[in-house]
Amino acid sequence: MPDTPAPLSFPMRRTCPFAPPREYQTLRENDPVAKVGLPTGQTAWLVTRYDDVRGVLGDLRVSPDRAKPGFPMTASIPPETLRQLNLSLLGMDPPEHTALRRLIAKEFTPRAIRALRPRVQQVVDDCVDAMLAAGGPVDLVRALALPVPSLTVCELLGVPVQDQEFFQTRTALMVDREAALSDRVTANKEIMVYFDRLCAAKEADPTDDVLGRAVTQMRAGDGVDHHTLVGLARLLVIAGHETTANQISLSVIGLLDNPDQLAAMIADPGLVPRAVEELLRYFSVSDLVTTRVALADLEVGGVLVRAGEGIIAPTAAANWDTTIFEDPMRLDVTRDNRRQIAFGYGVHQCLGQHLARLELEVVLGTLFRRIPDLRLAVQVDELQFKHDAEAYGVFSLPVTW
Repeated sequence: MPDTPAPLSFPMRRTCPFAPPREYQTLRENDPVAKVGLPTGQTAWLVTRYDDVRGVLGDLRVSPDRAKPGFPMTASIPPETLRQLNLSLLGMDPPEHTALRRLIAKEFTPRAIRALRPRVQQVVDDCVDAMLAAGGPVDLVRALALPVPSLTVCELLGVPVQDQEFFQTRTALMVDREAALSDRVTANKEIMVYFDRLCAAKEADPTDDVLGRAVTQMRAGDGVDHHTLVGLARLLVIAGHETTANQISLSVIGLLDNPDQLAAMIADPGLVPRAVEELLRYFSVSDLVTTRVALADLEVGGVLVRAGEGIIAPTAAANWDTTIFEDPMRLDVTRDNRRQIAFGYGVHQCLGQHLARLELEVVLGTLFRRIPDLRLAVQVDELQFKHDAEAYGVFSLPVTW
């Protein structure tokens, strides 16, 4: 009897910084619902076709709760971090997820986010002013990509001005690959202690910001406790901070590597929103967020997935499906991307997607308008990409002009 071949290993590494792992395409064509082995010793089903990915993410018979038996873990997570994740939207199922999301959903509607544009524009202009004053080369990650989402979320959450420098330094340290692991762990703990105190202060005296208004709603009977509020604050920072910062950096690299597309966007600023959607599709930075565990037996792409089995539904695989997106390996800022799912799909679709779009639109429109001759200060193959991180990105981005 022939030996059963060992499953492919997941996560799979990108061999080209501008494309998902090559295995996604091979599996999509030949084995679209495939068993893969994880670093933790578990196995899971890897789904690579657009319709199947979207189907999994929209199915309430699968759960993002990492505490449930069989959840596919791609790395060992300390118990305290796991507890924090399960107190956030990322790890909740309805009805708890529904109640918590409803608590702050109105803060992130398109209308609410449009009202933030003048302030985001000011933050971006200040960062570009500082870049121009310093002169090139500068690290765009530290000069622009990190500060924009960091300062924006500070204001949304009501972080006092005098605390924002502490906040920025700790969040930057949490994602700094060159920092010692102990320093990064300490920074994470300091952020959690800070949010514990900040949320307690909001509970004692609600202010006119996202957390303060959430406290007011809690008192009206929404049933969210202090620890859940702290978890929510942490999620808004991590999810809205690092992912957007990574997407900003990658978007700049992608446009600089495709000068014809950059020239088209500069010539027609009305293309900026479409360019943002295309860059979101093209890079799809949050592959590892879309891990789930089946709560009941279900069929995915003709394959029976049993209750308690893990499912991985990477958005990068879906967003490069050639049956949905023509020539997906080509960056095209004029492409109609209404079907891209970089922000996920279903009840767990990213709550902050409109804010991320706004920040990207303002950053890309402003940066290339004010510094039209921006260019990389190193070759692309000299950049260090975040191949092993939950959110794909780049650690630093030296640019000049």
